[in-house]
Amino acid sequence: MNTQAAIQTKTVEYQCGDVVCQGYLAYNDVSGGRIPGVLIVHEWRGVGDYEKMRAEKIAALGYAAFVVDIYGKGVRPKDDEEARKQATFYRANRALMRQRAQAGLAQIRKFEFVDPENIAAIGYCFGGETALELARSGADIKGAVSFHGGLSTPAPQETRNLKAKILVLHGADDPSISAEQISTFQNEMRQAKADWQMVYYGNAVHRFSNPLAGDNVKSGMAYNKEADARSWEAMQSFFKEIFSR
Repeated sequence: MNTQAAIQTKTVEYQCGDVVCQGYLAYNDVSGGRIPGVLIVHEWRGVGDYEKMRAEKIAALGYAAFVVDIYGKGVRPKDDEEARKQATFYRANRALMRQRAQAGLAQIRKFEFVDPENIAAIGYCFGGETALELARSGADIKGAVSFHGGLSTPAPQETRNLKAKILVLHGADDPSISAEQISTFQNEMRQAKADWQMVYYGNAVHRFSNPLAGDNVKSGMAYNKEADARSWEAMQSFFKEIFSR
């Protein structure tokens, strides 16, 4: 059976307080019964083609994927400068970051084909940082996966609320994440007695999973085909572990 042909997609508007958000849903309509849900948090340019592609690939694995909109409907930075401003704003307002992520989590649970007891959150770059922040908030999710995301948090003591298992997929040569940030994160996980994993990919820098990042490693942001494939496999193995079927 060609399950790829059965993938259904649609844009979904939902609310976060008074703000209208616009996410993207992908699922396999031949799966039958309720299926695990995967919340996807976008890179710093907001919901775009890259995130939609990832959602469709996750749907092809047999899950329901929902790209959450942290910025709100119509807020789509046109360049890196605007994206940096948006990402910086939410990094400085972690309560709002968590609120927007939690609104997406509430929305994915509303889909009748999603098993509300089997949900994970993943994210890329800014999205990876947000997925970890959602987990730190004590959200009732099975796991959180960060692809080349930020690791810091202003309130590490709140990690004691963590319920989710954690998987961090990290470019070993990523210049945007300092050794101090890595050490602090690992100590945070240890102190919280978290179930966590961190995988390093040699020769990989920031945005290693995104073909749109180009191949200029010296810029600090570049695609790495091997790291992309290996991290995708690591995510799938993690899902098999955390989701009870």
